[in-house]
Amino acid sequence: MTRGSVWHPFTQHALQPETIEISAGEGAWLTSSSGARILDLISSWWVVTHGHRHPRIVQAIKDQTDRLDQVIFAGFTHRPAEELSRRLLDRLGGVFAHVFFSDSGSTAVEVALKMALGFWRNQGEKRTRIIALEYAYHGDTIGTMSTGARGVFNASYAPLLFDVVRLPFPAKGTEDATLSALRDACRDGGAAALIIEPLLLGAGGMLAYAPDVLREMQTICWESGALLIADEVMTGFGRTGTFTACEQAGVRPDIMCLAKGLTGGSMPLAVTVCAKAIFDAHYSTDRTKTFFHSSSYTANPIACAAAVANLDVWDEEPVQERIDAISEWQESFIAEFAGDSRFTNARVRGTISAVDMVVEDQGYLSGVGPKLYDFFIARGLLIRPLGNTIYLMPPYCITHEELAGAHAAIRDGVGMVGSQ
Repeated sequence: MTRGSVWHPFTQHALQPETIEISAGEGAWLTSSSGARILDLISSWWVVTHGHRHPRIVQAIKDQTDRLDQVIFAGFTHRPAEELSRRLLDRLGGVFAHVFFSDSGSTAVEVALKMALGFWRNQGEKRTRIIALEYAYHGDTIGTMSTGARGVFNASYAPLLFDVVRLPFPAKGTEDATLSALRDACRDGGAAALIIEPLLLGAGGMLAYAPDVLREMQTICWESGALLIADEVMTGFGRTGTFTACEQAGVRPDIMCLAKGLTGGSMPLAVTVCAKAIFDAHYSTDRTKTFFHSSSYTANPIACAAAVANLDVWDEEPVQERIDAISEWQESFIAEFAGDSRFTNARVRGTISAVDMVVEDQGYLSGVGPKLYDFFIARGLLIRPLGNTIYLMPPYCITHEELAGAHAAIRDGVGMVGSQ
């Protein structure tokens, strides 16, 4: 355990003054500097897909480092970015025409919002309304916080945020209310875009909704002319059972954001892919219509090489079979929570399982969250509950035995914490 000058994310240091120093990672496991092994059951905040230090991705990073480490991406390009762009568009089924690079999920979404607003402005249309789902989380930049749910995550920054139209979450049995609210928000022609996390809301509590609802939302957007932005930062790269969540609904958004799993979790990189019409609205001899967004490390060659290697893994290893197996295991294990009064709303979406512990103080700040986290860490398991919501999002190299042990630990942990 160490403590020092580093300010850690989403951490209240007055309550968690010490951090665990990790010295190595291999497959689904992390090793601390003291030699303790920790099973990474949340893929190190949802980014590690095939496991830590996949040999193919590590080698690609090493090789690229020997050739080119960084170059300005305005007016220049390089082979890893060009190859990644081409192959990613092919894998996404030819739905999109252009790829814009950035550094994180938050910036990918920020780019998407700016693309949408620029699309309408450059055509002389006054469409500025952004529509988002209740409980959404899209990141921690100003635009992404604005589209995310208002609450503990962003209350301090309220003066910086812009208003959006908020749709009720389409929980089972309430879908019509969501769709009706979307139609109302789009009716007057002022809606610029609807932004959604397809099929599963992540930080909002691992909340799942049906593919047919997503399809109907797309239809309403099409009919009204509003753009559809799919935030697949968390749901992409197999997490929900398919390469993207949109596949399961047969949805073709105008803009899609990808990040976490893009490099297999090895390096920061994000992309915002868009339809041809979005790019064309910014393509002009009028320099004021330029898409004004960049970061210093846009399309970093080493990160792009890692992402290309990640696609090689998808193409040449049985990744989908691994995902299918984990999805089946999760369904089997989560069924064991049925009838246990300590839990509610047990659910699975692809490789992700989640269950809510029955407590009086529900939500992200529920007091059981830190207690459960400490219980799991003491047993060598990295499980970081979202308040009273306990979820597992393992890397695809997880074994049946390891996953079974994690589910057993959840039952044990709730019993231990609940008795305190």
